[in-house]
Order: sequence, then structure tokens, then C-alpha cells
Amino acid sequence: MKVLEVLTYYRPWVSGLTIYVERLSRALVEQGHEVTVLTSQYDPSLPRNEVMHGVNVVRVPVAFRISKGVIMPGFGPMAWKLARQTDVMHLHLPQFDAPGLATRGRMLRKPVVLTYHCDLQLPVGFFNQVVDKVVQFQNQMAGKLADVVATYTRDYAMHSPYLSRFVDRKLVIIPPPITLDQASDEVVKAFREKHVLGNRPIIGISARLAAEKGVEVLLHALPRVMEKYPDLLVLHAGPYKNILGEEDYANRLAPLFEQYKTHYKLLGTLQGDELTAFYRNLDVLCICSLNSTESFGLVQIEAMRNGVPVAACNLPGVRQPVTMTGMGEVTAIGDSDALAEALIRILDERERYIRTPELISASFDPAQTASEYIRIFEALQNGQRPTKSIEPPAYDRLRAMRDEALRPTTK
Repeated sequence: MKVLEVLTYYRPWVSGLTIYVERLSRALVEQGHEVTVLTSQYDPSLPRNEVMHGVNVVRVPVAFRISKGVIMPGFGPMAWKLARQTDVMHLHLPQFDAPGLATRGRMLRKPVVLTYHCDLQLPVGFFNQVVDKVVQFQNQMAGKLADVVATYTRDYAMHSPYLSRFVDRKLVIIPPPITLDQASDEVVKAFREKHVLGNRPIIGISARLAAEKGVEVLLHALPRVMEKYPDLLVLHAGPYKNILGEEDYANRLAPLFEQYKTHYKLLGTLQGDELTAFYRNLDVLCICSLNSTESFGLVQIEAMRNGVPVAACNLPGVRQPVTMTGMGEVTAIGDSDALAEALIRILDERERYIRTPELISASFDPAQTASEYIRIFEALQNGQRPTKSIEPPAYDRLRAMRDEALRPTTK
């Protein structure tokens, strides 16, 4: 099957959305399908066409930007060309061009599947409010034109003004694809020695330095945690320099990073076995996002499959990995005191939160995600509406594992 994946930013851009599409695309290729990614040439130094891990990547030049959005005059003609050559179109929202793409699918009688990853929330300001309204309208039009709308969890769907309108009609729930490279004990040890971790308690955070990630919530929680664990260290994996649109946020946090420079280490982007080594050296991972631009937090599963419990904020969708597995604590959004208490509880009784990593890995295997999408694509090709999935079986298995772990033991 020929699949056209369409999104605004793709690798080497780092975000949960780009990582999701990369993992899905590679899994589809491994199953014998032909995958083309249509995206922006957000960096002029990137090639217009290349093959990455068997995936054909087509980048369209950017004429100018509006906030974080990009305007690409050549996008429409390229979309027409690729849409004619594909069997199914898979759109990833939020995306300004989505309704035009969905219209092309309808006109060419090609199935159109839309995956809604998260809400878009731009900084305060009249201009950004206008942009936000335009993108919301575009997303709504794309949803109406799409044959199926997919997302990660029913929890997020029920609380999303956008997704909730599709719950009883065309919504399906598909677990996101999550995988990591293996890391040998030698690599894990080398990572520990490189960053001089010693025997200190290690708190991890894996996110780009962006306002919606709520990094300041963790920074403000540190004094309380350090009362109990004075030698703790935070390892922050993810890009933190020259993040588009986040310059002011980085400047606001700079004094806090300086204040805690002996307890907070910015690592930059980690990949391959180095990223796995990062997780394996953590005692707990922190997710402190502030709004619905975060819909799940893929890094939670990356941590859990390496035996690391999570302190996650109580956002719809984001709370689900901890809620489903019992592998951590859910805390109030933006509450540094609550986060500090959760981190202390986990550090105090870490073993109580550990679950079976093999089941967690299997529940989010990219091959499983790819198979679910192919099932939907093939059903649409045959003129059928796929069976609506309220909650995938993988999530039921995780809850059963949680319940078994929490069941009182009898002597």
C-alpha cells in the first residue's frame, strides 16, 4: 500500500509529533508498505528530497512564517502530485493546510485519515489570537472532510473541544508508537561517568525548552525536594537553544538555571542508545506540562519501559500512562508544591511503582500501531467504516497489570 503522511514539520525537527510520524512511517515500511512524507523545508539547508530509513521525504520550500506556522506556495501543487500517486492520505494535525489536503483526497476518491495530536495554543496577543482562530477553522474543516479521526486516548478526546464532536461518529483510539534503541550496560555506565552522576538521586525531564512544557514548575519544586534529597540532580534531555518562538521563555528561565546550576543539567537532544542510557540512569521522570498542547507525553512510556516511574501533571491524556499502569503519581497542573511531594513519595518508595516493562513495551510497539492504521486504511478502501474503538485492548491489559500489582497480598 502507498501511504502519504502529511505534517508541517518532520525530522530532524524534534517534537512528539515528528517522532510519532517517524516511528509510524518506519514501521509501515518494515511491513512492506511504501511511505512518502510531505512536509516543509523549514530549514533551507535541508534537502528537498531524501530517503530516511526507507521513507521518502519531500520538503516544500517556505516563503515566510506566521508565528510557528509556515506558508509554502508550492505545497498545493506538490500535494496534488503526490495525492494522485498514493492509496491513502494520512494527515497530522494541527496543520494549516489540512482542509485543502482532505479536499484533494475527496476529489480523488482516496481515503483520508486524520490523526489529531494536540491542541494549538499560541502566545497571548491579538495577532496570535487571529492565527489561532484561523487554524481552528482549518482543523474543523479537515475533520469534517476526513473519513476517520484518530487520537491517542479517549480521555483526551472527551476533554478536547475539537475531538469531542467526533466521539460518536468517526473517532478511533490508537496507542502511539513508542520504541527505543537498546543500550548495553557499558553504554549506561559510560553515560553515568560522563555526567558524573555518582549515587545522587536523579530526576529526569525530556522536553524541548518551550513555555507549554512548564519547566519552571519543576524548577520551583526543587527547594522542597532538596530538603529531603539535598544532593539531587535534574537531567534535562531535549533541545534548549534557539527554539523557534521560545526565546523569551528561555531568557526568563535563565536566572533559575543559573541558580540551580549544580543541581540542573541541560543535556540537549539525545538520540539512539544515549537516550536509552539517559532513562536507565533516572530514578523518576517528570512531566509538568501546562496545557492541552500536550496530549499524552510519549516520553512517559519511554521511561516506564526502562523501569522508571513518572510524576505526571493532571492533564487529560497526559495522566493516562500513570493512571493505566499505576507507575507513578499524578499531580495538579502547575502546582510546584504538589509536584515536589509526588517526587519525594516516588523517591522514598520507588520500588512500589515498578511494573512489567515487557508489557508496557508491547502495548506501544510501533508495529502494532502501524497494523491498526493499515486495518483502517484497508477498510476505507473497501468502502467500510472501521469498527469504532472506544479503548484499545492494549490499554485494558495495562490496567489489569496495575490492578494485579495493587491487589493486597494474603499470607
